[in-house]
Amino acid sequence: MYGIAIDVGTSGTRMHAVDLASKKIISTAITVRHPVPGANVMDHLTFCIEVNQDVAHQLLIDTSNKLMKMLDIDLSKVERVAICGNPIQLSIYQNMEVRDLAFAMPNALRARGVEIQKRDAAVLNAVDLGLELPDGVQLYVPPAIRHEIGADALAMMYKTGLLERKENVLVTDYGTNAEMALKVGDDIYTGSAAAGPAIEGQSIKAGMLASPGAISDINADPDWKCTILDDGILPQEGDVINPHNGSTITPGPMHGRAIGITGTGVISAIAEGLDNGLIKMPHITTMDGKLHLQDGVVLEERDVVEASKTFGAMRAGHFTLLEHAGLKFEELDIMYMSGASGTYVDAVKAQRVGLLPPSCGQIYQFGNTSLALALDLVRDPELMDKLQSLANSIRANHIMFATDKVFEKVFVQELAYWTEGMPMEVYNMMLEMSDIQTLPEITKVPKVTRTVLRDIPDLGFKGLKVLRDIGIYVKGSFDGCTGCEACLNECPERAIKIQQGGQSGYILEVASDLCNGTACLRCERACPQKCFQFKELTKSLAKA
Repeated sequence: MYGIAIDVGTSGTRMHAVDLASKKIISTAITVRHPVPGANVMDHLTFCIEVNQDVAHQLLIDTSNKLMKMLDIDLSKVERVAICGNPIQLSIYQNMEVRDLAFAMPNALRARGVEIQKRDAAVLNAVDLGLELPDGVQLYVPPAIRHEIGADALAMMYKTGLLERKENVLVTDYGTNAEMALKVGDDIYTGSAAAGPAIEGQSIKAGMLASPGAISDINADPDWKCTILDDGILPQEGDVINPHNGSTITPGPMHGRAIGITGTGVISAIAEGLDNGLIKMPHITTMDGKLHLQDGVVLEERDVVEASKTFGAMRAGHFTLLEHAGLKFEELDIMYMSGASGTYVDAVKAQRVGLLPPSCGQIYQFGNTSLALALDLVRDPELMDKLQSLANSIRANHIMFATDKVFEKVFVQELAYWTEGMPMEVYNMMLEMSDIQTLPEITKVPKVTRTVLRDIPDLGFKGLKVLRDIGIYVKGSFDGCTGCEACLNECPERAIKIQQGGQSGYILEVASDLCNGTACLRCERACPQKCFQFKELTKSLAKA
C-alpha cells in the first residue's frame, strides 16, 4: 500500500510517493510553476474572488492528478494522502471559503456576509475533491494555528525545532509568501511578507524554480564561478565565466547544462555584484547593463530591481516582528531558514543583501518543511491529534504587515535604498525620526549549519520527475475585438494567443500558469478598443 505527501506552494507543487510498510520514499514529482494565474498568494486569492474559485480549485486538483501519474506507482493501491501549504492554497485545494483571508477588518467581513472559517485538522475523502484515487482514500490536512497562520507556518515551527528553543530565535520560510516567526520567551510573533516571486526565480527574465539546470549560486574570486543544480537537484560545479560578456574561462562539469537561474542564484549574483562594483543600485555597471552568466543566462537591471523589492519586504518584515516584540537586533543571534531558497542560498550572501538580520551569528538552513510535515503525516496519521493540540497551545501574536505602520515605514526606506540609491546613513536617520531602531552593520561572520543538501532531502529510489506542462487556457471572445494583437505584444510572459472564432471573430486564450493574473492586467490596458476584460475569461478544456 502507498501514501502520497503533497506540498501545495505558491510557486509550485511538490509530491512524494511513500511505501507505507517500509515508510520509505519511492519517488518524487514537482511542477515548475503554479497553475492559477498570478505571481503570489494575493493574486491567487484575487482570482478566486473576482474571476472563478471553481476554476482555481480544478487547476490545483488537475495538477495533483498529473503529478500522481508521474510517481510511477499503482494508484489503485494508494491508501492515504497528506497535504500541507499556506491557508490560501489549502482553502483553494479544498474549495472552501477564501474571502475571510482577503478582508482583515470585521466590518468588511460583515458587509460581505463572510464568516471566518475554522481551519482545524481535517480528514476528507480524496475522491470528493476530484483526486483520481480509489473511493475511501483519506486526505489528511494539518491544522492552522489561527486562520491566517497556516499549516505551513506550523510545519516551519515544528520541523525546525523552534518551539523547543529558549533563546530568541527567528525563522523564515524563504518563498513568495514569506512566513516568518519570532520566538521571544514563550511568546511567538508571526507575520507573512508578500516578498514577491523573485525569491523563487520568477518574474526574472531567465528565472526558474529550483529544478534541474538552474544556476543556484555564484562565487566571484575574481572571475565568476556558477553552481548548477543537476538532475537530482543537487548543486554541482559549473563554468567560470566573465560576467561582462559571458565568455567561458574554465568549463566545469555542468558545462552546457544551465537553462536559467533560480532565486538563490539571483541573490548570489546581486551580492557579488554589489561587492565587486558591478552593481550600483539600481544600475548594473557593465557596458551593456547586463550580468552575463553561464550558457547565455543573463540578469538585467529590471531583474535586479525586482529582486531588491523582495529584499526590502523581507527586511521590513523582520524589523516589524522585532519592533512589536520590543527586541533589538543585538538581542537576536539565531536564525532558521526553510524553503527551497532557504536551503540553497549562500546564507552569508543572503545576509549581505538584507535577507537575514545583520546580528545573526548562528544560521541553520532547513529544507522544505511543508512537504516534510505532509510526509510525517502520511507515514503516521495519528500525528494529526498532536499537531492540533500543538496548534491550540501556541500563543501567537499575528501581525498583518499590509496594515502595520512599522512595516510601511521601513518598507518605504527599503525601496528608497534599493531603487533610488539612498545612503544607509539617511536610511537610519529616517528610521530614527519614526522612532524605529536603526539597522546595525554586520560585525561578525555567522556560523552556518546546513541540515540538508537540498530542499527535498530524499527523492526516493525512482528519483525525480518534473511536470512542466500544467495549467489550462482561459478564453473569451469580446465584442469590439479587432485581433490587433496589442494585448499579445504587451504580455510580459507571452501567455496570450489569438485565434479565429467567436462572436467577434476572435478568441483570446490565456495560459493560466504563465499569466501574472489580476496584479498585472497589462493586456487590458493595452487594448485600444477597451473591450478585453480578464475577469470575463472562462475555463477552456484546451491544454496549456
